[in-house]
Amino acid sequence: MTNIYKNIQASVDHNDKLLAVLVDPDSFAIENIAGFISKVNASIATHIFVGGSTVKAGVTHSLVTEIKKHTQLPVVLFPGDITQITKKADALLFLSLISGRNPDYLIGKHVEAISELRKTNLEIIPTGYILIENGKTCTVQTVTQTEPMPRSNIQKIVDTAKAGELLGMKLMYLEAGSGALEPITKDIISAVKKELSIPLIVGGGIKTKNQLNETYNSGADLVVIGTAFEKDESFFEQLKKNQELRR
Repeated sequence: MTNIYKNIQASVDHNDKLLAVLVDPDSFAIENIAGFISKVNASIATHIFVGGSTVKAGVTHSLVTEIKKHTQLPVVLFPGDITQITKKADALLFLSLISGRNPDYLIGKHVEAISELRKTNLEIIPTGYILIENGKTCTVQTVTQTEPMPRSNIQKIVDTAKAGELLGMKLMYLEAGSGALEPITKDIISAVKKELSIPLIVGGGIKTKNQLNETYNSGADLVVIGTAFEKDESFFEQLKKNQELRR
């Protein structure tokens, strides 16, 4: 597997938009993976992210092993906990929840993960993770015991993202949370993008092609979609490879 981060950066440099489909081990049965991944392969997706907030030990390993049988797309761990680390993936987003102030999710969990990461050849990508309010309490908020950042305080969101970059993060991830009522606004995305020189990921609440295009046009380099792709056949049809995204 080639260097995933370098490929993301190269895509940003060429203004090629990226799309990741998030597979949550909590909601996917192994026997359904082959059919789902065939849909992902037929779409414009460029990456598969795997992870969730509450996943039983061993489930992620089994799921990633099965996913790798059916796709050549890079499989990137998006872990909620160290139990989700598996050497079968290609890379891992080393997430620091910089929107919160819980030390476990700023550095504590990362220290615990090192003993497991030593056993793998995963590409580790330091990633700033910013949770933004979406109108409902999300699982990340509950598990991490942190509050999302208010949508109204755009400058604070921008400053947090920039601080993460200056601390050495290679990616910045704006997250509205699973099952978000609304995606992150274009004003927030564009304001953050203007301040960063690293790739920007945006996820949560994106359920239509128009919302996807608006997220790209606002400055997102990589967009993450999850349940909408899985459950809405019409959305999948719009994301087939013969469809063109607006640049």
